[in-house]
Amino acid sequence: MRMLLYLSASVLVVVCATWAYRVNYATQEALDRVADLQNDIADEREAIAVLGAEWAYLNRPDRLKDLVNANASTLALVELTPDQFGDVSMVPFPPEPTEADIAAAVAAGVTRVANADGTVPNAPHAGKPHGPGPLARPAQGVAR
Repeated sequence: MRMLLYLSASVLVVVCATWAYRVNYATQEALDRVADLQNDIADEREAIAVLGAEWAYLNRPDRLKDLVNANASTLALVELTPDQFGDVSMVPFPPEPTEADIAAAVAAGVTRVANADGTVPNAPHAGKPHGPGPLARPAQGVAR
């Protein structure tokens, strides 16, 4: 009986030692992978910083001005001046929907009315045409 107890205890010790050995090396491997990834991240951040510096160097105003002057005849480029910019009042905003559009939309059960150009004001997709008519289609299968 004692022999069986000693034998089972020694088997248990060997099993626990094997498990601890495997866990230890798996942990070391994971730590090595983390260190490698941190080195890769540091390398990429350094590369991004170098690219940012190169971008800033290439976009110096004096260099761009020289490029414009050198290629002005070929590309018909001109220097930007403050009078080339517009005002907000020059932007052609779409007209507001008419009362008839609103009344027709309410009658059709539509909650948002489209402008004459096919856009729906204050919609998540504002500025994009949504379909063929001036009115938005009612949502189907949605409980109100």
